Amino acid sequence: MEARSAIPRTTIAAVATPLGAGAVSLVRLSGPDAIAIADLATAGKASSVMPRTTRYCELIDASGQVLDDGLMTVFRAPHSYTGEDSVEFTGHGGILITREVLGRFLACGAAAAGPGEFTQRAFLNGKLDLTQAEGVMDLISAQTRLSLRAARSQLEGTLGRRTTEARDELLETLAHLEAWIDFPEEGIDPQTGSLLRARVTAVLKVVDSLLATADQGRILREGVRTVIFGEPNVGKSSLLNCLLGFERAIVSDIAGTTRDTIEEIINLNGIPLRLVDTAGVREAADRIEAEGIQRTVRQIEAADLLLEIADASQARPSAAVLPATDAKHLLVLNKTDLGEHASWAGLPAIRLSCASGDGFENLSTAIRHALHFSESDWGEHAVAINARHQASLALARTGLLAALELLDDQNSDAELAAIDLREALDALGEIPGRVDTEDLLGVIFSSFCIGK
Repeated sequence: MEARSAIPRTTIAAVATPLGAGAVSLVRLSGPDAIAIADLATAGKASSVMPRTTRYCELIDASGQVLDDGLMTVFRAPHSYTGEDSVEFTGHGGILITREVLGRFLACGAAAAGPGEFTQRAFLNGKLDLTQAEGVMDLISAQTRLSLRAARSQLEGTLGRRTTEARDELLETLAHLEAWIDFPEEGIDPQTGSLLRARVTAVLKVVDSLLATADQGRILREGVRTVIFGEPNVGKSSLLNCLLGFERAIVSDIAGTTRDTIEEIINLNGIPLRLVDTAGVREAADRIEAEGIQRTVRQIEAADLLLEIADASQARPSAAVLPATDAKHLLVLNKTDLGEHASWAGLPAIRLSCASGDGFENLSTAIRHALHFSESDWGEHAVAINARHQASLALARTGLLAALELLDDQNSDAELAAIDLREALDALGEIPGRVDTEDLLGVIFSSFCIGK
């Protein structure tokens, strides 16, 4: 993997473990002076450590007093996470002592690292492509087995390889076309017939297959937006509390208790659900309740999954009038422990009781089937693109379709098709970071943790 330009020459330091007290803490150094700075803080111990081995040492302050003792590991460039000389010191995990250790490295000449700066240097030094760098953050924030699987695949370079292969195929096609345009006297076969079109179409198929994973990627990263709605006092808040396993929402037999939406994320048998409890839908008693009901409507419009809750022990009400939505819709009959009213007989629904806990396994199964959200349903799909990838792929798709349209027109200028193919080429290159992405890097890595 090639190194990028504008590689920083400063040496950075940061705490890589979470804030707070713990058994151990990890402080990282990376840059051209990492080993020299660690030497100043350890009385010359760092330079004597064999690369990629760990050695016990004491960290001393400017007066020679011991600040902490622990394990030091040295990585020589390019065999490190960042591709630079790097040092990791693992010491005791107190808040104060960790701050003192970091302060000592800073006093010896290191600069405080910014969010994601270690991973950004790994990208700039060619250790990771841009999709792999994003995969690091996805791996850290993964909340389910499937999201972990997708993040691991991205970190291993699956998305980067697929887009790079498509880009390379397009580059070869474009080079041949432009050679024919620029040097017609050389007798180069223009391949403007079926072969050229077939090669562009093959790239378009790759782009379309990746774009098809956009919804999966959003769900893996953000969760299935699951809106719980229904009339007052049917058990919406009780259902939320049962799914969460704790009392998050107030449960009362007073209609209109829930005035605002409540959001929580759960992992339901590997499915990330962003649960939204809403105000009961009815004729509002006051302006506050009216605003709560209006928010319910907006949540329904934005939902991926709707759980409509009804009281099984009461007569079936008239069908709810829902706003326009493409969300999956499941009817849940609560309070089955009180008996089921005859009007519900034969109606397809998930029957459960928040009071007794019966029927929740059926709800889990129904959600999984409705969303086609399981490892067997996803098959070999190990790539799930994010919003940045989606925008670049959409731009590439537009360019490819425009080029195909021109190639089909015998009277069109081949140079116009070449322009569209170049735009598609640049868009594909943005995904793994094979174009000028300085502004883009600042946006991506600013969401990382300090020390990563």
